[in-house]
Order: sequence, then structure tokens, then C-alpha cells
Amino acid sequence: MPLYEHVFLARQDVSAQQVENLTEQMSGIITENGGTVGKKEYWGLRPVSYRIKKNRKAHYQLIDLDAPPAAVAEMERQMGLNEDILRFMTIRVEEHTDQPSAILTRRDRDDRRGGRGGDRDRGDRGDRGGRGGDRGDRGDRGDRGGDRPRRDDNKSEKSED
Repeated sequence: MPLYEHVFLARQDVSAQQVENLTEQMSGIITENGGTVGKKEYWGLRPVSYRIKKNRKAHYQLIDLDAPPAAVAEMERQMGLNEDILRFMTIRVEEHTDQPSAILTRRDRDDRRGGRGGDRDRGDRGDRGGRGGDRGDRGDRGDRGGDRPRRDDNKSEKSED
């Protein structure tokens, strides 16, 4: 049977326990249709790149699947009907790994470092605070020609006598 990685995003106002229940529901659909479910990873409540149905954050869940295409299609159909699921994506893979995903590995590395990766270098931005300010590296841009009349090359300048 083909191997899949499936990720879904659940609404921000559902609890982690409800996300686990959704995962169990979808796992049940896969097993009823002749597939098996491998590792499950809850990535937590994370911000999304853009608002999805008025949600700025979402619960992320990863599931490894070994299932026939019909089982995956049925699971995706059920997810499309569920109002708590904002987005989902299923990708066919060659093999599953036993190691944690890149998301969990990065989170563990950041925790050991003592915070999020981007927070440690905020002090070196000077007094600008990272927003606009004087661009000393740019020279004067000179006259941009905004007040000059427009020259039309298509018309010849003929004097009417």
C-alpha cells in the first residue's frame, strides 16, 4: 500500500484534547478502510501565514498513513465536512521515518537555546528598532523629474504659419 504524510490545521478555539479526538476519528476511518496509522505528532498551536476563516492561529497535527487511496479519499472527504478543520494536505512519500519531524526538531533546539530563534539578535538593530530610519548607505537620488513636462516623441514639432 502507498505511504502518506497527512497534516491538518484545526481551528484555534478548539482544545488540544478535541484535536486529539479529531485525530482518532480520522485514524478510525483509515483503519476501517484497510489502512494503518503510524506516528502521530501534535505540533501545537502555531500562527498561520495568513488568516484562514478569521483564524490567525491553528492547531497543527501530522499523521503517517499506510493506506489505500480510497481510504485517504474518504478521510479527506470527512475532513472537508468538519467545521473544526481549516486546511489539510496529504502527500505521498517513499518511506516513513522514526525520527521526529523537522518542526519538532526545531522546537526542541529552540527550547535548549533559551527562547525563539529570532529574539536573540534584536539588540543589534541600533536605535531604529528595525523599522525604516536613516539609510546612510544610500546616496542622494537626485532630481527624479516629477515636475518636468512630458515629452512626446511621436509628434513632430511643426510651427503653424
